[in-house]
Amino acid sequence: MKDISHFSNVPGPIGIFDSGYGGLTIYREIQELLPQYNYLYLGDNARTPYGTRSFDVVYEFTRQCVKYLFSQGCHLVILACNTASAKALRSIQQVDLPAISPQNRVLGIIRPTVETIGDVTRSRHVGVLATEGTIKSNSYPLEIHKLFPDIVVTGEACPMWVPLVETCEHKSPGADYFIKRHVDNLLARDSQIDTIILGCTHYPMLIEKIKQYVPQGVRVLTQGAAVAASLKDYLARHPEMDALCAKDGRRVFCTTESDSRFCEQASRFLEQSIDVMHVTLD
Repeated sequence: MKDISHFSNVPGPIGIFDSGYGGLTIYREIQELLPQYNYLYLGDNARTPYGTRSFDVVYEFTRQCVKYLFSQGCHLVILACNTASAKALRSIQQVDLPAISPQNRVLGIIRPTVETIGDVTRSRHVGVLATEGTIKSNSYPLEIHKLFPDIVVTGEACPMWVPLVETCEHKSPGADYFIKRHVDNLLARDSQIDTIILGCTHYPMLIEKIKQYVPQGVRVLTQGAAVAASLKDYLARHPEMDALCAKDGRRVFCTTESDSRFCEQASRFLEQSIDVMHVTLD
């Protein structure tokens, strides 16, 4: 990464990054709770999905996207992507930030999600529905057991769910087969699960169908509200970072793929039209 010290004292937008469109569900919750801040959203749609890629590839792609957001003046970047949070966050925090800009921060979305479950589950049995990459990374069990060693965690990879959303088939009758199949698989492995985490930012688009196949009394948790509340708390506890976040209420959206396609898809996630810029990453 290049030295970005010339941005060191200039307030900039909060950067929000995802490999595709799912991070817009996180952005939506954040900007609703914290509307006064400026936001720069970057979707690496040209290289999505990240979920099936190796740790090294996800790290390099995420690193490039963080670098771009830093170059646009962002001091704080949220990895609104479970795969990037699982496979790249730690390396970026420990290796890259100290070398290029110690005052900047990159935060993930797994920890804030995990912090909420201790007060939700009564059976202490939790399920995670996520992409193959997130499940294989074991990130949710690791983070949950750091805070709640007694909780039993069972994961289920749902490889078809993101394509269902991105091809606009998530409301079709055909989607029910794939949704029911994975919910049933999860609950068959642990019938005591009373809380299910949707560990992919696309999955809130499927939540109504998911709830149809979840037994009564089982809670289904999405990530957006938890991440937004955690960010609000973080900024309150770190006034030095809050001072580096511009507050003009501006929103900018960027994609590495077709801006027209991103605009069309994003309008479904956000339920509003937006302007989008195409960018090229180094």
